[in-house]
Amino acid sequence: MKALPLKAALEFVPARLLARVAGAALGAAVLALSASSAAAEDYPSRAVKIIVPFAAGGPADIYARFVAQHLGESLKQAFIVEDRPGGGSLLGTEAVAKSPPDGYTLLLMSNTHTVNESLFTKKPFDLMRDFAPVAPINYSDLVLVTKPGLAVTNLADLLKLAKSQPESLTYASSGPGTPYHMAGELFKSMAGVKILHVPYRGSSGARTDVLGGQVDMMFDAVPTMADFIRTGKVKAIGTTGKTRSTVLPNVPTVSESGVPGYEAVIWLGLMAPKGTPPEIVKRLNDEVTKMASDPKVIEAWAKQGAIPMKMTPAQFSKYVADDITKWAHIVKISGAKADQ
Repeated sequence: MKALPLKAALEFVPARLLARVAGAALGAAVLALSASSAAAEDYPSRAVKIIVPFAAGGPADIYARFVAQHLGESLKQAFIVEDRPGGGSLLGTEAVAKSPPDGYTLLLMSNTHTVNESLFTKKPFDLMRDFAPVAPINYSDLVLVTKPGLAVTNLADLLKLAKSQPESLTYASSGPGTPYHMAGELFKSMAGVKILHVPYRGSSGARTDVLGGQVDMMFDAVPTMADFIRTGKVKAIGTTGKTRSTVLPNVPTVSESGVPGYEAVIWLGLMAPKGTPPEIVKRLNDEVTKMASDPKVIEAWAKQGAIPMKMTPAQFSKYVADDITKWAHIVKISGAKADQ
């Protein structure tokens, strides 16, 4: 027997039955929406976990605890930070991706995640597919420093030396794919110079060898290098933000000194598992934005070289997507490989 077309088949269905089915579907949709709204109104009704996929004691961990304290005080519920380092941030990130999308497990992310999207060819998650961007937190500049004995005093000197002696100069980083490594590769690409990368397992080893003169230069966190710069143990060549650092205002930016448009910062943000109710995402975004607008927070972070970031969830989503594209290009031309 030949099946009837849908339109013809529906003619045999009583109108009252069709209305009943449509009403049930509408009712289910309304109930689902009401449940979602109710969950958002009650949120949070229990402790919220913020997973940091990096080592304890680092900037991500420190700022995660700052945010957790603020959210706990404003939302009258405990926000608990849990450090889960490992796998170049993949282990902790995967744990959040697989968590229920209810707003009770969040991810403290950085631009390490946007680099990893192209650095790791096989990952158990996709950043834009498996996460809902909640809110950015802040960004911090890096500073390009050289060992004391290198015969340069500014960026122009460094570029001249690097171009006259291709691949004779070296730069250290905390490891393949880290923001410090990518800052160096972006610099090489935009400045048109060839400098050899010397990867370490962590920043401390890289820093020690630059201070000791074994490696010529490195990009490092401004607060970490500030005292070494002031005491002359390294030379500050330029900071990496669009504007000068609040911690090192006398040091020009790399962009203003000879590589126009150069920018490489470390930024942090919050993500939630995909499917988290938009009302909960918005509530968290509102609270983080309120925190980032507090003059006391702005002043305290400025002393640490950190600048608050404020975006809606949609704006932050675009920012993350654009950052993935930016670093995919640098990963490709640099030939960087995941250190697995």
